[in-house]
Amino acid sequence: MSHRPKNDQWVWVLIQNPGANEQILGQHDADSDISFIPAFLEKESAQKCYHFLARETGKKDEFQAIIYEDLARHAAENGFMIFILNESGEILEKIAP
Repeated sequence: MSHRPKNDQWVWVLIQNPGANEQILGQHDADSDISFIPAFLEKESAQKCYHFLARETGKKDEFQAIIYEDLARHAAENGFMIFILNESGEILEKIAP
């Protein structure tokens, strides 16, 4: 079963410094040397997975919804893959935009 979002579907990502110099939180898997953006299909899943994400201490962050097509464009422009994760941090889908 595919968990790939449709282009016009909202997905949830973690935003660092919301409101000023916002950045989408990226992650790096050192074992496979892959940079990716963790994305979630539901806000509740994102919130439950929060503690699994590597974040910079002292930075404010919050989950925000973004249209998948915009996220895919941003990921492609910055050399990131998109991993759709579930609430336990398990990868449901790996997407190379």
